[in-house]
Amino acid sequence: MNPRGITICLRVIRNAWHFCYALRFVFKVVCGSFGIALLTP
Repeated sequence: MNPRGITICLRVIRNAWHFCYALRFVFKVVCGSFGIALLTP
């Protein structure tokens, strides 16, 4: 396998990981604000 294909593969994996992390962060923020909205009368 050529090094160029490996670097592209690593870049895709890194981008996917960042996307997953950002999605989890947004999900946590939304759930947190939703929980606060439910707790406050």
